[in-house]
Amino acid sequence: MEPSIEPAVGPDTGPTSLAKGPGAGGKGRTPALRRRAPRVHRAWWVAAVSFVALVGAAGFRATPSVFIDPLHSEFGWSHSTISAAVSVNVLLYGLTSPFSAALMERYGIRRIVSGALLLIAAGSGLTVFMDATWQLILCWGFLVGLGTGSMALAFAATVSGRWFIERRGLVSGILTAGGAAGQLVFLPLVALLVEGPGWRVASLTVAFAALAVVPLVLLVLRDRPEDVGLLPYGAGAGYVTPPTPPPGAAKRALRALYDAAHTKVFWLLAGTFAVCGASTNGLVGVHFVPAAHDHGMPVPAAASLLAVIGVFDLVGTVASGWFTDRFDARRLLAVYYALRGVSLLFLPMLFAQNVRPSMLFFIVFYGLDWVATVPPTIALCHRYFGDNGAIVFGWVLASHQVGASIVAFLTGLVRDTFGSYDVAWIASGALCGTAALMALVIRGRGRPEAEAEAARAGST
Repeated sequence: MEPSIEPAVGPDTGPTSLAKGPGAGGKGRTPALRRRAPRVHRAWWVAAVSFVALVGAAGFRATPSVFIDPLHSEFGWSHSTISAAVSVNVLLYGLTSPFSAALMERYGIRRIVSGALLLIAAGSGLTVFMDATWQLILCWGFLVGLGTGSMALAFAATVSGRWFIERRGLVSGILTAGGAAGQLVFLPLVALLVEGPGWRVASLTVAFAALAVVPLVLLVLRDRPEDVGLLPYGAGAGYVTPPTPPPGAAKRALRALYDAAHTKVFWLLAGTFAVCGASTNGLVGVHFVPAAHDHGMPVPAAASLLAVIGVFDLVGTVASGWFTDRFDARRLLAVYYALRGVSLLFLPMLFAQNVRPSMLFFIVFYGLDWVATVPPTIALCHRYFGDNGAIVFGWVLASHQVGASIVAFLTGLVRDTFGSYDVAWIASGALCGTAALMALVIRGRGRPEAEAEAARAGST
């Protein structure tokens, strides 16, 4: 069907069809003819499927906290040994992310995300055959770590950066919340399966869930809006498609790290995000359930509380994306880290055999702040590092997972050494206070083109 030459309908969508201009073929494209705008821009469908894919990937990442005690009981493995496998998982999750972002730039979102979901399914399914710690590290650590890392939050940054000009902060917040939704959907179910049929059935359930998302990814996801004759949501008539990256995804990822590492902003973002990982995935995500169980709380009840964190994280992260489109991202980060630190300092006093109102207050308060730090961090990466923003965020995310990995292991060691988790909660609260101060130190205006884009988005 030939495209119409009439203007696109609706002020938000911008032109929706492209013709290759003089700069095509690696030097960008320029908009030419316009097709009548669809009622719902394709970008929103891509965002919806990306959300579902992130939910599927989050399924296995929700399971370690309810698997620690069953594996300890069945195999006699110590908390620190099991935590070491989780540490490998979260470390690879972070270290894979920047290379995955570069691979998505080069080979496309669909291929990388589909392969990642297959890795997650394989790692989760193979755990049912393990009987040695090296197999636990192979399945939980390497296979699932590589799979989840290949479609980590850098995936959210890539989708929001390619498909959206307007509402980019909101979309990155929604996609980030996909991880929390995965926790919400899977954790209570996994806990019930662990208590009933056993942890092996729970592992197979997660594997099948990851496999079920693959056909949806292949059917709906496209690498760029230009692939279906569209411009990003909110793009103006002067928008020019970024040039196709040259071959060598690994080289580009390392080059982006080299360039970013020469700036103070990168190290401040990496440092604050390391604390973010330490105080969420590495601490509460892995050790909250066994800590509550130490105080006599049943595992399904503790897992349900962790899932409720996911409910409020959905609200908090989406709201954070909305705030990021309107307020200074640096100040938002400082507020988020300070509030998280205060909540963790009170946590040792709240554990009991039963769920009390004081614990529910912590769950709501902490849940609203769980990964609210992600949208402003993504925004700052785009602002200061331009076209490399998604890849640089992948490296910043690597620091997040390094922090999570270290604290996941050290917290297990603290539990084995002192018989309780109290030292870990208090130390993490103090780290969050340090991160709040680091966020306020970030200075500079960023890339001129990013500033202009932010100004245009803020005026809509």
